[in-house]
Amino acid sequence: MSAKVLITGSAGFIGSNLAEYLIRSGFEVIGLDNFSPFYPRVVKERNIAALKKKPNFLFIEGDIQNAAHLDSIPEFDLLVHLAAKAGVRPSIENPQAYIDTNITGTHNLLKLCVNRSVKKIVFASSSSIYGNSKHLPFIEEGYEYEPISPYAFTKRSCELMNHTYHHLYNLDVMNLRFFTVFGPRQRPDLAIHKFVKLLEAGEEIPMFGDGSTARDYTFIDDIVRGIVSSMDYVNQHESVFEIVNLGNHTPVKLKDMIHAVADVVGVDPKIKELPMQDGDVDITFASIEKAKKLLNYSPQTSFKEGLRKFYEWHQSL
Repeated sequence: MSAKVLITGSAGFIGSNLAEYLIRSGFEVIGLDNFSPFYPRVVKERNIAALKKKPNFLFIEGDIQNAAHLDSIPEFDLLVHLAAKAGVRPSIENPQAYIDTNITGTHNLLKLCVNRSVKKIVFASSSSIYGNSKHLPFIEEGYEYEPISPYAFTKRSCELMNHTYHHLYNLDVMNLRFFTVFGPRQRPDLAIHKFVKLLEAGEEIPMFGDGSTARDYTFIDDIVRGIVSSMDYVNQHESVFEIVNLGNHTPVKLKDMIHAVADVVGVDPKIKELPMQDGDVDITFASIEKAKKLLNYSPQTSFKEGLRKFYEWHQSL
């Protein structure tokens, strides 16, 4: 597959890992990022420092909410839309900001694709849209969705908007529902990253609830391969509109995750039990049968191996 790819959110955790993979594979990549203050700019700058030296990578600092920024982007053949305002709990405190970035920003990109006659789109959705669905594992179609945070409803809204543009303008869209991505460059606000720092500092680990909540942790390299396979799929097919889970199909309980992280760091954890937080779901658990069928997707990295790779990266900083 040969294409010039626009990656939004290219300086972030997933975006920078994807961009590096594509650059190594010979793609031309345009990266767009607004360096949102959600976490320090220096972290994102470090993510793309090596990329900026590559001749087939062009970086543009811009905001998907700003149509003028988008108009300045050179021509491209395929959009991988990863940029979003992330975080479940912050979305409860400021839902309008999530609507503005995630819904309006996505709409701006869809309009850009229509105006540029770009037909191929891969969109980053989220497992959070399933909410506390009792149908396990989570299957892409056939059940009502139950989002319980503004972040979750913005992602579901974008899926619906993508379908509308697919119908009206024949855009080919793969909506990928990511399940708790972790690994090198993971955002510093996410649990594994936070817990490593707390353990190293000898501080208590906050455990919300009794530790029985579970997440389907998915290693970054597996997510990147899933995205690339999705790019191949939309390029090779017409009239595409698909929703596909990218997970590991192996939920890990919070209390087990804490002890696994502590084992990697080499300390005994001190745990502080706290009440459950609004917006947190009980479990995420991906059915990946559809991903296997359409994308030949098969996760390669176990949770423990992924933790080890994350900690090696963390120690290298």
